[in-house]
Amino acid sequence: MTVTSDDLYHLADELRAVASLGLYFTLNEYDLERYDHILQISLRLFAALEERSFDKVMQEFHEDNWLHASPMAGAEAVVYHEERILLIQRRDNGLWAVPGGLVEVGETLAEAAQRELKEETGINGRASKLLGIFDSRVWRSRTKAHLYHTIFLMEAENILPDLGPEVIDAGFFAEDHLPKLSPGHQLRVPLLFKLIRGEIPTPYFDLTHDDHRTIR
Repeated sequence: MTVTSDDLYHLADELRAVASLGLYFTLNEYDLERYDHILQISLRLFAALEERSFDKVMQEFHEDNWLHASPMAGAEAVVYHEERILLIQRRDNGLWAVPGGLVEVGETLAEAAQRELKEETGINGRASKLLGIFDSRVWRSRTKAHLYHTIFLMEAENILPDLGPEVIDAGFFAEDHLPKLSPGHQLRVPLLFKLIRGEIPTPYFDLTHDDHRTIR
């Protein structure tokens, strides 16, 4: 069996989750040492896969409070205009993506999508339809932890972007003229066009790890 870099990301994430649970629940000092060692192994794997220093990865792990033992929730906003979809160019990697981010405590999923759209593009919108819920591991998102992307179609009050600090550029793109997309988006964005046109029933959700291969 061929092991891909995505497979290694998944394995590193599973090790991280096991270690996080162990460090939270165990009271035995020897087990604490073992779980901490497992955590160090997972972070070394992340550092090797991303070709970055272990210290930098460790720093991010301790600074990012969304790295938990259970999957996290994300919300994304799709603005569709004249058969084109709104995408942002991310400042962190220079690649393009659907506006979105992590859901904050106290928000509904739809509220999170509306907030992320406003923060990143300056566009006011209201969630009108749930397009789907995508598993980050199935759709090769390469997030640092297991994440569910919940994607809403938005009714936008305006379509002229006013960029937020995390965004380099924004624009509307046709299905056959997409820019270089961020990991995960290169698979999800083409499917979004089909979901919007009604070619695939909504809301979409993953049943198995092979679902995205059967609908492309």
